[in-house]
Amino acid sequence: MKKALIGFMMVAPLFAQRDVDEHYAKWVRESGNTLREIMDAGDRGIPEDLLRRAQCVGVIPNLKRAGFIVGAKYGKGVMVCRTADGNWSAPSIERIEGGSIGLQIGAGETDVVLAVMNRSGEDKLLRDKFTVGGDASVMAGPVGRSSQAETDAMAHAEILAWSRSRGLFGGISLEGATLRPDTDDNAKLYGHAVSQREILNGDVHSPSLMNSELYTELNRFPYKRD
Repeated sequence: MKKALIGFMMVAPLFAQRDVDEHYAKWVRESGNTLREIMDAGDRGIPEDLLRRAQCVGVIPNLKRAGFIVGAKYGKGVMVCRTADGNWSAPSIERIEGGSIGLQIGAGETDVVLAVMNRSGEDKLLRDKFTVGGDASVMAGPVGRSSQAETDAMAHAEILAWSRSRGLFGGISLEGATLRPDTDDNAKLYGHAVSQREILNGDVHSPSLMNSELYTELNRFPYKRD
């Protein structure tokens, strides 16, 4: 009986960690599927050249929206950044929260993709928390194949943002929303407290997650240096 109890105590944490890994693997899978569907939209998708130039990419599947006149936003997804060797970092679990004032009726869910286009934007992303449009400039990302739109977008924003809701896809304004790492979730995912900077700089690894759909999709578009 005692041996059986000891055996259970040794195996139980392994099952618990496996459940934790699967929970976060689901987030990464959903993010990868969302990005793939948007990139496969052809002339209605994100210009490929922008994804090739991005320093970081964030995907927030199913951002919650609700409200009448005063709207609220809440979502959770993942963020990855280019490391020094041009590869992608392990994922950081991110939370996006915020409110907006405007004529909003109804509720729904929206998929959001963020592209951080330069080192200045990435430096701000590595903070514990920043306000989109306040601490970092953001603009609605262009859609399609227009090189002029790409040039203008890259020249005027640190972060580009797109959304997809009920089959409609286009640029989105996230002015006033806050973006921050979910420190509790990241600690569970990596088994210890870890900072946003450590994850996105490539100091932390998660081989199982980095073989997922998200990385397969991102690696379709190799880094294009200026």
